[in-house]
Amino acid sequence: MKKGWLFGGGVVVALLAGAGVALRSGALKLPGGIGVASAEASASAAAKGGPGEKKDVTLEFTPREVVQPTLARLPGSVEFSGPLVAPQTALVRAKAAGTLLALNAAEGSRVKAGQLLGRIELADLASRLAERHALLESARAALAQAERTHAGNERLAAQKFISPIALDSSRAALDTARANLDAAQAALDTTRVGLRDGVLVAPISGIVAKRHVVPGEKVSLEQQVLTIVDLSTLELAGNVGTHEVSRIAPGMPVQVQVEGVAQPVAGRIARIAPAAEPGTRSIGVTIALANPGERLRAGQYALARAVLADDADRLTLPAAAVGQTSGQDHVWLIENGVLARRAVMVGRRDEREGRLEVLQGVTLASQVLAARFDNLREGAKATVVAAKSAPLASAAASMPPLR
Repeated sequence: MKKGWLFGGGVVVALLAGAGVALRSGALKLPGGIGVASAEASASAAAKGGPGEKKDVTLEFTPREVVQPTLARLPGSVEFSGPLVAPQTALVRAKAAGTLLALNAAEGSRVKAGQLLGRIELADLASRLAERHALLESARAALAQAERTHAGNERLAAQKFISPIALDSSRAALDTARANLDAAQAALDTTRVGLRDGVLVAPISGIVAKRHVVPGEKVSLEQQVLTIVDLSTLELAGNVGTHEVSRIAPGMPVQVQVEGVAQPVAGRIARIAPAAEPGTRSIGVTIALANPGERLRAGQYALARAVLADDADRLTLPAAAVGQTSGQDHVWLIENGVLARRAVMVGRRDEREGRLEVLQGVTLASQVLAARFDNLREGAKATVVAAKSAPLASAAASMPPLR
């Protein structure tokens, strides 16, 4: 008797389990938000019509699976990406050729504007400086002699001992001596400037990014010696299409996500190029970032996002409700109790909110399936029902315990 009772109880459990499967509502969902049509309608139709008899199936969807378009504002955005650069970067170059005697700035060290960084030996300029000093003294002595000679000639000309032509020649010699003295002085000053060029001085305050030579090397005129970077302000250069440039302006705030930094950094649009680049038809935009603590470094990759406010209410749907086939966007509607597939035209998108603008194909009163389902057929009967509780659990709870 126990075996028979157990067998009968097993049959009852199996029947109840089958009934629970038949009472499931809505659609069975697969991972990723894709579902298949519910088995409830086909099960009930098979029970009514018997084997081999085809009956209409009514698909049932819960209110959570059906949405209506809503009016909302979708702020747009423009993104720029690229490495950060330091606009205040200075190259210290050799202003004269010679041997680098000393370089007192290591890579990564901080320097101030006007600080002595190194010295270049200028032996030829030193000898030239002594030569120019001698030439200056010679020109000064020649001028003194010319002045005395001219003064004597003036006295002789007053006593009619020399002709006026001789006096004019004396005056010309004096002027020539003065000009020679001025030329000697200019040559000496030029040589002194050349000697000052042998001293390397920091043009800006910042951090030494790179040393291009080491002490003992011979450097040529205008050769790079040091690179100094000021990190107090960084920039990010990006491009924007010609159709969007009218929506941005200098001074507009942006959020910059820098690699290695958890929180976005505030920035602003500093400059917009006056013309588009010929090949890409894009316009250059420069983003400025304040970096007072020098947490950021030049060369870090960054992504900037400028939010563009929306000034109009738009008809929107969840992005998951819009599918695409062969490049055509579409949605599934429930109209007059049947499924209908409608092609739609989409506009602006809000990636953060997961919504998009529908320009054509639906109205505010449309009932749209909120997710993408498989095995849907246009014209199939469909309805929206309230969510049902699982009957299998209640049936199992009412069964007497097995002994």
